[in-house]
Amino acid sequence: MAARAYWSGQIRLALVSIPIEIYPATRSGAAISFHQIHEPSGQRIRYEKVAAGVGPVDRDEIIKGYEVSKGNYVLLDEEEIEAVKIESRKTLELVQFVEADEIDVLYYEKPYFVVPADDLAEEAYSVLREALRKTRKVGLGQLAVRGREQLVSIKPCGRGLILEVLRYADEVHKAQGYFRDIGEVTPDEDLLDLATTLIDKKTAPFKPAEFHDRYVDALHRLIDKKAKSKSKTRILEDVGEPGDSKSNVIDLMAALKKSVGAAGKDTAKTAAKSKPAKTTEAKTTVKPKATKSGAAAKSSSATTRSRKRA
Repeated sequence: MAARAYWSGQIRLALVSIPIEIYPATRSGAAISFHQIHEPSGQRIRYEKVAAGVGPVDRDEIIKGYEVSKGNYVLLDEEEIEAVKIESRKTLELVQFVEADEIDVLYYEKPYFVVPADDLAEEAYSVLREALRKTRKVGLGQLAVRGREQLVSIKPCGRGLILEVLRYADEVHKAQGYFRDIGEVTPDEDLLDLATTLIDKKTAPFKPAEFHDRYVDALHRLIDKKAKSKSKTRILEDVGEPGDSKSNVIDLMAALKKSVGAAGKDTAKTAAKSKPAKTTEAKTTVKPKATKSGAAAKSSSATTRSRKRA
């Protein structure tokens, strides 16, 4: 496998050990970073380590300090910090199992792929995967990496397993502090029906590739334009029509009805596109054939005209 393993070791479940390797399941690609440039000279801005009243200092003279009160620090050197780091163990022991939906989404931080380290590990690996799937449980343990312990969960994902790093309890805000002042309002049934209808009309399979960070896309276009122009001229990117800054009072019922109608039209257009096109008949002018009654009428008219001449 081309990617480098984030961690390798074994999952232990009681007396069973399964050799595994863990690989990052995500990557950062959306953010664009900038450097600060001194415009008159075009030189990049650099930062120096400076102490007040002393000026620039050497890196060798810098140690770490923890502020216990304003301006008062407990000083720690690297050896003291290294001494308390957790030894990186090569075993992830599953110490507890919980219901799959019991862990709040707020606790999930970062996913990793878990793969068997070799062919011999595949049987035990598949047993653990299917046992978790059958019981609908998630395994919990603590992974020691780079001197720290991470709380992690293990759960099935297709033919494999996913390890997700979890946040500790003191890293998550309690939702009650933010939702406490929201009143207990019972929605109007008609409004609720319109809202659920709109949701039903807009329901579709999740396709993450269809979503893009438009700000990052616009930045890339702007950077490409300036790189090609090789000038310092400002280029304003057209990002569409500006929104109305004034606050508008919107009739919720009218807005929902309008939204449901628009969603219905979009659905109809989509359905029309998916249907095979009908064969268009050529518009040809065809003279109608004379019927017997029509021919008789013409003959009678001709006879009448000849009598008048006589």
